[in-house]
Amino acid sequence: MYNLVMWRKEFTKGIHKDMRLRNITGSREMIAESRFVIHEPKEYKGKWRELFGNSHPLRIEIGMGKGRFIMDLARMNPDINYLGIEKYSSVLLRGIQKMETDPLPNLNFIRMEAEEITDVFDREEVDRIYLNFSDPWPKDRHAKRRLPSREFLRRYDEILIKDGVIEFKTDNHDLFRFALEELDLAGWKLLQMTEDLHHDEEMLSGNVMTEYEEKFSALGNPIYKYVVGR
Repeated sequence: MYNLVMWRKEFTKGIHKDMRLRNITGSREMIAESRFVIHEPKEYKGKWRELFGNSHPLRIEIGMGKGRFIMDLARMNPDINYLGIEKYSSVLLRGIQKMETDPLPNLNFIRMEAEEITDVFDREEVDRIYLNFSDPWPKDRHAKRRLPSREFLRRYDEILIKDGVIEFKTDNHDLFRFALEELDLAGWKLLQMTEDLHHDEEMLSGNVMTEYEEKFSALGNPIYKYVVGR
């Protein structure tokens, strides 16, 4: 059995700076054994309240990375249920590691592709969607893969409640401009927007940072953010 101690040793040997691209030996096995990961998420479509054992609102982060953001939210809001979605095993393991030392009853993880969300969540089942520092997919031919694209906005429209919102943050100016253009094409409404979050007093209030956000803002890079609804 590939346990957490063995994985930590593997992890600290010196890995690629981009954690998302690293394939760590034993990562899939550890995920398969973790009690914090929902292994058959499609079985819970329309039944997430049963999993959590309550009728609290459900919020999801697509591309949760190492899990800091969604864990902080779950800790701050015990009356809200959270699901962190991540497709890269090596990164998801960091979230599992943190949950082993600080388990949160209102948070679970899912390892899956973002394209599968309509197979996992029923209509109007999700209260809010968080997109943080998503892969910009810079080549034009990959535009449909960008999480704020109109293709994904159609998927979000299916699973969000009537008054549900999307919160999107990035340090990539080109991706942010693309995301704003996609809103108009998809018929979404811009509720809040800033091109310098950490110097916008109103939108910074209550802000929860991700690992990337802390790193980039410390370098003086502007953080772009929008909040949208239908």
